[in-house]
Amino acid sequence: MGEHDTTSARGRRAEERAAQHLEAHGLRVVGRNFRCRGGEIDLVLCAPDGTLVFVEVRSRAQASHGGAGASIGAAKRRRIVLAARHYLLRWPSPPPCRFDAVLVEGGQVQWLRAAFDADG
Repeated sequence: MGEHDTTSARGRRAEERAAQHLEAHGLRVVGRNFRCRGGEIDLVLCAPDGTLVFVEVRSRAQASHGGAGASIGAAKRRRIVLAARHYLLRWPSPPPCRFDAVLVEGGQVQWLRAAFDADG
């Protein structure tokens, strides 16, 4: 097992922890690890008001300069938005949507609602 195994296992644990946190706040998981050519979304949830929420989960073993939120750069946001557009193709009439981030750092979970928008 190399560092990649540890990193991917930590990522899976962070995604599970994020999903549990959001479900505890009334959201319902409708998709995980959605991938398309050029894009990926960690979690897709439905909020109680019907809003579809695309979530990027970031994980750090401990709090660091800038935090995990600072690591969602413009290129990563573009890949998330691209994947969201592909995901929405299955909806005849897409619901309202937003892009959230969940930061799992040093044992803490922080939920950033509307962390960015489709325009970047």
